Amino acid sequence: MFSAFLLMSCTETDPVIKDIRLQGKLIVLTLNTPTTYYLGANESPAGYEYDLTKALADSLNVEVEYKIADNIEKMLQAINEGQVHIAAAGLTRTEAREQKYVFGPDYKTVQQQVVCHRQSKLPKDINDLLNKTILVIAESSYQEALVEQQQNYPELKWEATSDLSTEQVLEKLVNKEVDCTVVDSNIFSLNHRYYPDLKEAFPFSEQQSLAWVLPPDSAAFKQYVTAWFAEIESNSLLNIINERYYGYVDMFDFYNNHIYLKRIKSRLPRYEAAFREVAEQYQIPWTLLAAQSYQESHWNAGARSHTGVRGLMMLTQTTAKAMGIKKRTDPRQSIKGGAKYLNHMLKRVPEDIVAEDRIWFALAAYNVGFGHLLDARKLARDLGKSPSTWHDLKEVLPLLSQKKYYKKLKYGYARGTEPVKYIDRIRYYQDVLVNALVSE
Repeated sequence: MFSAFLLMSCTETDPVIKDIRLQGKLIVLTLNTPTTYYLGANESPAGYEYDLTKALADSLNVEVEYKIADNIEKMLQAINEGQVHIAAAGLTRTEAREQKYVFGPDYKTVQQQVVCHRQSKLPKDINDLLNKTILVIAESSYQEALVEQQQNYPELKWEATSDLSTEQVLEKLVNKEVDCTVVDSNIFSLNHRYYPDLKEAFPFSEQQSLAWVLPPDSAAFKQYVTAWFAEIESNSLLNIINERYYGYVDMFDFYNNHIYLKRIKSRLPRYEAAFREVAEQYQIPWTLLAAQSYQESHWNAGARSHTGVRGLMMLTQTTAKAMGIKKRTDPRQSIKGGAKYLNHMLKRVPEDIVAEDRIWFALAAYNVGFGHLLDARKLARDLGKSPSTWHDLKEVLPLLSQKKYYKKLKYGYARGTEPVKYIDRIRYYQDVLVNALVSE
């Protein structure tokens, strides 16, 4: 209804809309990075820009084709030549770029940061950068900001690269091949857990906006995209996508991250085969199961809490018995018991839960109990929130500890903050684990 109305209102002479209709697909140019577009589990596409552009294509009732640019310079050249319909790669809207390119509406706010190795003497301001080696992405907003600052600081020097990704630049910092770089806050927040030896030194810009770049002569298409963004802001889809990729990245802790990376090498190999085998049996990603186990026990098979839960998956006696587990401290039995119980919860998750969020609902039930999960869904409805998305439910769950809410619910009081933290940590640990395995 939304797309049909807007397309009817858009002029038939708009070359971009005409081409989308003619080809029956939306052609998106992006970059292959963790913050934009990448192939995830089972080689299925994922990423912030993927989710956004796929949703736009769905609203247009067309397929979507993704093309990967080598660098920002080639991407901006291609969109200005009308080779694709959208350039979607976390591109910053700047005054200089707006003179050359057509931008769609803003969809995320970021800030440029100077990032250096934490063991170095961190610069406090631009004066401290004058004797540092700096590497940034060519034709990026970072280079644009450096050029602007150079007018006041002629001694400011840097190297720009078109051959490396931002992640490869960060790796050079880790290896101390260069001193510092400049990167957007959202990119660093996602990558900080993979590169814990790096640290933000100081902000390098004011707040800036990310936006898609559209082809020239696309006034009607821009009108459609602008109205569509207003729609997904009002129906919370934009918030849901933000939560999916950024909802748990701010929990970085240098010491804990450092210990976790060490244990991936020292402890995980003892149990990896069991995680893989059991996870395949229950069709659960083995990295998720391993991350859950680390959250439960830090991969300590003999772990015991003051409440009596034990083993790698920290099973209660009641749960272990229900899952047919005889010895909770046996690593394979514990992993099987945890996976079987999680699978049991997955089967109970209501059908209206969106596919991407079903595992988080199951883990919440695993942690706090299925009854409290049902209470949280009811409370979400009462508060005018969606009971079917993790984005909304994670806001509601902490309210289960407040008397004015839980006194009206069937299952009563619950420490609702716990499942939210539990799932955030599992998602964090899984991401770090997957990245560590890829980097081996």
